[in-house]
Amino acid sequence: MDERINMPLLGDAFPTLQVQTTQGPMTLPADLKGSWFIVFSHPADFTPVCTTEFVGFQELVPEFDKLGVKLVGLSVDQVFSHIKWIEWMKDKLNVQITFPVIAANDSIANALGLLHPGKGTNTVRAVFIVDPEGKLRLVLYYPQEIGRNMKEILRAVKALQISDKENVALPANWPENGLIKDHAIVPPASNVKDAEKRLKEYEGFDWWFCHKALK
Repeated sequence: MDERINMPLLGDAFPTLQVQTTQGPMTLPADLKGSWFIVFSHPADFTPVCTTEFVGFQELVPEFDKLGVKLVGLSVDQVFSHIKWIEWMKDKLNVQITFPVIAANDSIANALGLLHPGKGTNTVRAVFIVDPEGKLRLVLYYPQEIGRNMKEILRAVKALQISDKENVALPANWPENGLIKDHAIVPPASNVKDAEKRLKEYEGFDWWFCHKALK
């Protein structure tokens, strides 16, 4: 049997990692405990798609800051390569990268399931959203040839935070869902009595599909 890739699962504690970054050594998730954070991997420095992604993430840093979310980049390139690439983006694109970038070894990359043999020896494009308790809440894996949508990652963090705070679920394409617009979905009733009064308390299509405006 082929050896399978070990990938962290939703709800797991984010793996403890001792890492070297462009802003010095870090221990994850301990150094960021108490904050939401996103670790995103990229295949290699000085590549066009990765460069557009770093610029895209940096452009949204103010929005992530409003949500209390910290960004951390990662690839298997060495720190000096990361530093030079960051300098290049500042000089050529007038974009200053303000978040740390991890120089990962194979051990770190394997702990996060970033090396997929079928896609070569570089790390795939992965996104890990981690909550203030260090729990993994969302994972995305993209192939090397497709860049990510940073606004979708921002939307996902907003949705997770709202879901935690208000005990609701968020619909497809929220906050622009075709059926319920920017409303949130109310948890379904768990007994007959609650089911009978659901549509008296909330808007909805049936007792199991009710929704409400967010505060």
